[in-house]
Amino acid sequence: MATLVALLVFATWGEGIGLWQRVHEVKWVLTAAAALALAVELAVFYRVRPAPLAALAAAVAASAAAAGRPEIPFTLGAAGLSVVLYTAGGEARAWFESSYILARKILPLLFLGVFFAGFFLGAPGEGGGLIPARHVAALVGGNSLAANFFASVMAALMYFATLTEVPILQGLIGSGMGPGPALALLLAGPAVSLPSMLVIRSVLGTRKTAVYVALVVTVATLTGFGYGYLAAGG
Repeated sequence: MATLVALLVFATWGEGIGLWQRVHEVKWVLTAAAALALAVELAVFYRVRPAPLAALAAAVAASAAAAGRPEIPFTLGAAGLSVVLYTAGGEARAWFESSYILARKILPLLFLGVFFAGFFLGAPGEGGGLIPARHVAALVGGNSLAANFFASVMAALMYFATLTEVPILQGLIGSGMGPGPALALLLAGPAVSLPSMLVIRSVLGTRKTAVYVALVVTVATLTGFGYGYLAAGG
């Protein structure tokens, strides 16, 4: 995968084509390469028999060619891989069961995050939520230090369940949030939250907790500001 990305960077250099545009153009090639790498890992490290993996790969490839839509091969691949891992037994089955338990905990929270993000922020790029887009753009639009700092502080005070920051961030970006503040929110949110501050304070004390939170907010702010500067073309 790293080799493919390096080739993309080399091919993009000097052609005036953005890296992520190039990645988008060959996204299914990268997806197939990642799936092949996963199959090799399962066969080598988890002792899954190659025959079921090869049969599943052929079925997914055939469904992708016949359907022309990504939903069907993705569903077939996920369901087939679950069956292969479950029937393989041993460490592969234990890995599948752990992944299933984690997904069962995350998906309800993810759906709630999508629901409330749409309820308050509306559809990305269209608005229609309870919070007007002009308020979002006024607070975290552009790439000023104030916007990045505000996004970092708000993220540090909020509690993000795993993956729920994705639909929330999508709604904020659709309402006018800049790329720099978006990255600042993604960096500060998982690192610290108000509940974690209370727990950390009980272990480390007030002064050390304050230093930790200040470092998280500062690093997230400066990183978001730098990313926003580069995203805007320097």
